[in-house]
Amino acid sequence: MKIKKTLERIPGGMMVVPLLLAATINTLAPDLLRIGGFTEALFVDSANALIALFLLCTGAQINVKMFGVSLAKGATLLTTKWVVGAAVGLIAYLFAGDNGLWLGIAPIAVIAAMTNSNGGLYMALVGQYGGKDDRAAYSLLALNDGPFLTMVALVIFGTMGFVEGLFSPITFIAVLLPIIIGMILGNLDEDMRSFLDQGSAMLIPFFAFALGMGIDFQAIIEGGLGGIALGLMTVFITGTAGYMIFKALKWNPIVGAAEGSTAGNAVATPAAIAAANASFVSMVDIATVQVAASTVTTAILLPLYIAFLVKRLERKGFMFDNGALIKKGA
Repeated sequence: MKIKKTLERIPGGMMVVPLLLAATINTLAPDLLRIGGFTEALFVDSANALIALFLLCTGAQINVKMFGVSLAKGATLLTTKWVVGAAVGLIAYLFAGDNGLWLGIAPIAVIAAMTNSNGGLYMALVGQYGGKDDRAAYSLLALNDGPFLTMVALVIFGTMGFVEGLFSPITFIAVLLPIIIGMILGNLDEDMRSFLDQGSAMLIPFFAFALGMGIDFQAIIEGGLGGIALGLMTVFITGTAGYMIFKALKWNPIVGAAEGSTAGNAVATPAAIAAANASFVSMVDIATVQVAASTVTTAILLPLYIAFLVKRLERKGFMFDNGALIKKGA
């Protein structure tokens, strides 16, 4: 059986499939794996520990040795994605209803999905339409993996008084520390970076399954349409913002649009946030499934949006040459 290859053909499959499988088990037979011992420790109670280890492994992939245009492009992509996602998230918090939802979407899901991006999808798109500088920018984009930038937004909102009861600096540091430790290890030793890189991929289906064991299908029903809407906003709001910023800077705008996605690892962000602050616990289930739905939606929709943008540029007389956007006849 080609289990791994089958999962990889599904958008976000390594995260989404184990998550939904566990949610099915939890809905139909919630006590099946709650039998104590190593079984329950691994498949039910392991989410926080595995996510922490995942963050350490992810931090090791952040390379601080970046210079020139690659750094500028990566910083621009990272900043645009975060500012736009955080702004929409703040709107969601300010206008959330009594049930804590905005347009049926959990505000924490908005920030988690819209400030995070699918690095593999970005690399696939810029591999076709971008240049070496655009691909090299990916190493800086690793900073938006996981809950780091989501927590930055929440800390700022709380400090400025826009949203009450969010994070103290200590709780922020407590979640950030594994990332910092991983980053130190990875930058001190390339072999450690390679070693930990294997862990970041391997851990995803295991903590996804553990997260799924805390989800009932009722939450998926409630969150499904909201998650699709979240995916649409991620593609068309953050993707278009990246396109316009890169166009204004006279860089290849397709590269800017290529950040309009949600990564599979963002599904773990609501649980990581709730582990640091219990006030988010009530929103974990619906936020998790909405981010998962956004992951699938953006993985399908973003390449179609990019294709539309490329055709639009070609109709205007532009062509792509080694990652550069050139006016025909110029």
